[in-house]
Amino acid sequence: METYLSILWPALLAGMLVLSTHVPLGRVVLARGIIFIDIAIAQIAGMGVIAAQFAGLDAGGWGGQLAACISALTAALLFNMCEKRWPDVLEALIGIAFVLASSGSILLLSGNPHGGEQLKDLLVGQILWVGSDQLLYTAALYALILLVWFGYRQKLGSSGFYLLFAMAVTASVQMVGVYLVFATLIIPALAVRNITPHFQLLAAYMTGFAAYVSGLAISFLYDFPTGAVVVWSMAAVAVLVLSMSARRSTQGEIDVT
Repeated sequence: METYLSILWPALLAGMLVLSTHVPLGRVVLARGIIFIDIAIAQIAGMGVIAAQFAGLDAGGWGGQLAACISALTAALLFNMCEKRWPDVLEALIGIAFVLASSGSILLLSGNPHGGEQLKDLLVGQILWVGSDQLLYTAALYALILLVWFGYRQKLGSSGFYLLFAMAVTASVQMVGVYLVFATLIIPALAVRNITPHFQLLAAYMTGFAAYVSGLAISFLYDFPTGAVVVWSMAAVAVLVLSMSARRSTQGEIDVT
């Protein structure tokens, strides 16, 4: 039992770290209508790691980290440029970038006998095996991102938003995988859209926290893949939050009438 708890606690901490940045950023992504930008940048960052490994660098070392960061920041700058020049087709361009990054990852791994497993790790993640060094590094990075976001977001502009977003996604995708990055960014923000704006941020954090706790517990009890279970748990919690907020809104209208 103690062994399982020693694995689950770091996983929960990883989830809380991802939530800390992705919930506020996700609300902006949803408001701006660039829903798939995170999954595209996450996939591009992942391809950077794979490319570094293909070039002979250690994917888990500084070479892989640098490759992921450069790939994500380059993608963020390109998307920022596309938003200014071709805003009417921005989502299409983001989708194309995601497909190209996914296909590129498959091509780079085609000669690797363990390529299928590595691709699965990129998508679903290995949240149960996150290490203390990775948690400390990510916590320091996210503290800086949150300081800039909550202190200076009015001055960031579009370019600043994209760069912060790329930094957050680059770190999180290597902890929890592409699917969970997308779910954490979008689902809590979507779940609280009927709640009073003043309480939306707190409600989104609580939604994500409940999803990670329940997902990790279900994964532990039934030996299911953790990342996939947390994604489904987040969707289930979101449906519950949406139904409760919609019911409360309807009751309020009835009372007013």
